[in-house]
Amino acid sequence: MESVSENRYPNIFNADQAGLVNACNLLRSGELVAFPTETVYGLGADATNPKACASIYEAKGRPSFNPLIVHFHDLSEAQKRVVFNTKAEKLAQVFWPGPLTLVLPRTENCDIAELCSAGLPSLAVRVPGHSIAHALLKQSGLPLAAPSANASGKISPTKSEHVAYSLGNKVSCILDGKDTACAVGLESTVIDLTGDIPVLLRPGNITKEEIETVIGSIQLGKSLMESKAEQQVSSETPTTEDTCQTQNPLKSPGLLKSHYAPTLPLRLNATEVAGDEALLAFGNKPLLGSSCCLNLSEEGDLLEAAANLFAALHELDQNQGISGIAVMPIPDTGLGLAINDRLKRAAAPK
Repeated sequence: MESVSENRYPNIFNADQAGLVNACNLLRSGELVAFPTETVYGLGADATNPKACASIYEAKGRPSFNPLIVHFHDLSEAQKRVVFNTKAEKLAQVFWPGPLTLVLPRTENCDIAELCSAGLPSLAVRVPGHSIAHALLKQSGLPLAAPSANASGKISPTKSEHVAYSLGNKVSCILDGKDTACAVGLESTVIDLTGDIPVLLRPGNITKEEIETVIGSIQLGKSLMESKAEQQVSSETPTTEDTCQTQNPLKSPGLLKSHYAPTLPLRLNATEVAGDEALLAFGNKPLLGSSCCLNLSEEGDLLEAAANLFAALHELDQNQGISGIAVMPIPDTGLGLAINDRLKRAAAPK
């Protein structure tokens, strides 16, 4: 079994058969394994092992009231742990495997660690579509609790090196997805199906409109409705209410006000940029004046922008002599809703 980088990142391994066998053995022994999905890299642990799940929180510095998404090899494995209603079954048939997470009631004899649910009677579940994730789930025979493989609140990882940089030796094995990793580049869409009316908790690659074509009208979660009502996010001084973080259990990961954050301050909806700011541009008319610039999509393609978002933030955040990152406006429609949701949380007071 060959490590990808023996010197700098000794815990990154090729995702060949030897690497998968090693990863499966580590998972069964309660260790943490990072692996690529079509969204971002996940920090995986045996979801039936409470101690292993607790080690995810310890490694990430994650608040215990923030639940974990549990990944399964296929629909039948998920159905053993959560109760599917008709709408959930329809969504799973259309979008699984893929970047959609469903929040559903736990079954009476659910073997998933209570820690994954953050004390709630529900569980967030999905079947990932990436070939390496699929192979790891199948060969290990385990359901895997797997939030993004980064320190809590920091930029989500879309490359194996991002994981190693953020978590270091806190993760025993990082399976390298190389060029096949994280084609979507944003965390999964999350929809709550525990009530009478489905609620979109976190937008993602699968849009509200696409979901509604399958199950009819859905509501936006409270945080999304608040986001759409705001005209300016970070151009104004945040109020005390904005800086508060609830201590109540959340139904889904990714709902904390401050999340996905770079070290440098982020300024959204920028119409001008200072010379000591990095520019995160969008479209074919980037702002002038920045000493360094990355464009999410010169063509104004929201799919391309989503795939590039976290890698671009990682790269800009490592520039020396930069005071902050200015982000040009992103259309708040379709996939743009998900991109702006991540940017708003990245820009929130820490």
